[in-house]
Amino acid sequence: MLDICTYFVQIGEVADNQRKKQNAQKLSPGLSTGLWSILRADSRADAPIFVRFSKMATQGDSLSSLGRSGHACIQAYLKNLDRSPGVYRMLDAQSRVLYVGKARNLKARVSSYVRPTGHVPRILRMIHETTSMMFLSTRTETEALLLEQNLIKQLKPKYNILLRDDKSFPNILLARGHAFPQLKKHRGRKREEGSYFGPFANAQAVNRSINQIQKAFLLRNCSDTMFKSRTRPCLLYQIKRCSGPCVGKISEQDYADSVRDAQRFLSGKSSRIQAQLSVQMQTASVNLEFERAAALRDRIHALTEVQSSQGINPKGVAEADVIALHLENGQACVQVFFIRAHQNWGNRDFYPRVGIDFDASEVMEAFLGQFYDSRIPPRQLLLSHRIENDDLMTEALSHKLGRKVSLLVPQRGEKAELVRGALRNARESFARKINETANQKKLMQRLAETFDLESPLRRIEVYDNSHIQGSYAVGVMIVVSVEGFEKKQYRKFTIQGEDISSGDDYGMMREVFHRRFSKLVKEDPDRVGDSWPDLILVDGGAGQVSSVFDVLEEQGLSDLPLAGVAKGVDRNAGQETFYRISKPPVSLPTDDPVLYFVQRLRDEAHRFAIGTHRARRKKQISASPLDLVPGVGSARKRALLMHFGSAKAVGRANFSDLKAVDGISVGLAERIYDTFNG
Repeated sequence: MLDICTYFVQIGEVADNQRKKQNAQKLSPGLSTGLWSILRADSRADAPIFVRFSKMATQGDSLSSLGRSGHACIQAYLKNLDRSPGVYRMLDAQSRVLYVGKARNLKARVSSYVRPTGHVPRILRMIHETTSMMFLSTRTETEALLLEQNLIKQLKPKYNILLRDDKSFPNILLARGHAFPQLKKHRGRKREEGSYFGPFANAQAVNRSINQIQKAFLLRNCSDTMFKSRTRPCLLYQIKRCSGPCVGKISEQDYADSVRDAQRFLSGKSSRIQAQLSVQMQTASVNLEFERAAALRDRIHALTEVQSSQGINPKGVAEADVIALHLENGQACVQVFFIRAHQNWGNRDFYPRVGIDFDASEVMEAFLGQFYDSRIPPRQLLLSHRIENDDLMTEALSHKLGRKVSLLVPQRGEKAELVRGALRNARESFARKINETANQKKLMQRLAETFDLESPLRRIEVYDNSHIQGSYAVGVMIVVSVEGFEKKQYRKFTIQGEDISSGDDYGMMREVFHRRFSKLVKEDPDRVGDSWPDLILVDGGAGQVSSVFDVLEEQGLSDLPLAGVAKGVDRNAGQETFYRISKPPVSLPTDDPVLYFVQRLRDEAHRFAIGTHRARRKKQISASPLDLVPGVGSARKRALLMHFGSAKAVGRANFSDLKAVDGISVGLAERIYDTFNG
């Protein structure tokens, strides 16, 4: 009755085996495309990688149809498993992934769940909910580790430790391809040619460093387009933050020297640069070049300011991430310090989702795997706690970096002092987070009492819209939980209804609610997920509340708590009135903390709505008719505009003039001409 359906996929020749790869990914949802290249890099160049995708099959393709769950379900898989390394997934009756784990020996690891005793409560609950399993066999345990962390990030299983903040970190970019390279902030893929320095902990750290580097090296940060259009120096030149290359205030060679010094500084050679500048200052002073000497003095002071503002600048650690974990009452805070070029480039705290029965070693290992799943590790990781599979993690990270990565738990010296400092920051950040969460929980509880709600508030959704006399209309939704604003769950709605008249706020809000809740009802009709709000707030009075309630009633959701927040006749903060369906309006005292809390929610929704509206307006205003022509990308559009001067002139051009432009073929010239001439 039972059998294992096995699929072998060779990874590496992706272009030649695209169909096989797509079939395998259908069998293994959540396996991202980027993982194939990771696995390819993890093997020898001359050795193919085979990943076996297996899932138990029955007549209904599910063990749950046989009524098996828990230990009996897991036991049914054992006789068909081998002792190869790989990754296993445990699923519930709705085929939702409960847990993703790796194993050096799949048969031995899965058999451990069959034991009736010896499990912590979390594992017992997980076993009880399991109704089916899936397996991915790999060639090595390192590949299993990579697969596990990738699947955890993609599928977000209920019983795994989960790193919830996976934002990319910004870098400083010294761009190439220009006689006077630009200094700027960069985030995302490193597609542009140039020298990248980072990562920095946040945008503020990058902006602060760029500001100070401009003082020291006078490099431009304006775009190439602005650089070309300047006819006189900008304000940055006046305040001695730029050398004015756009108007010839510095030679190309002198600017190149400044770029080279900036690269050296960002590579950790600041003391050598300061010594060179000191010699140059003394020489200029001897030669009575007092203005040059003063400029060099200012640059030396700026370099000193950069070093002093960075705080800890370890002399014995050139490149490392310092990672410290504080674990308390089933909650965790991980503090990461970025040390590059003997400089402290900032720190960030993370709050992974853990449970009461996880130990520090498990949390640290899960954090490292997920944190570096999409990031390049440094040569050293200084950890506050040891991990169980440190040799396996070292091998995986070394493959990712392309050179040896060391995992250290220092006990003495400068490195140990760095870890102790990070651990102290982790404890303090954890205490602040707990205090903020407690206050947030208390405010949400009091807000529930204000609106006579029986259930506690775990999720509040706030809605607002923004437009200019109906133009560029957008609606937004923000989400608030006991942990604060959940910005990853914010949503934007471009108003599309053709029957909505200009400035019809009621109609716009109705469209937003219809789109939001019709989709939610379709995706989760039983309301078992976490996406259902415990309270809905709209920016407006009785009219808005009545309009959106009609939409909820049509969807069968009239039981969802709903309230409108109106500012009052004079539109003054502190005079807000709350409107609800079939209940009298409610006002709160001006000094009530709940009122401040609601004001903060409404202001955040208003900020997000205005920002979204402005972004849409800017995008549409800057749009060009050339964007509508198939085959005209940024390079060809630039060539056309440089040749004709404007999009309007392109539209007036005849066919022969169009095909004379570099990069414009005869066929493309015909499409452009037809687009503008019908």
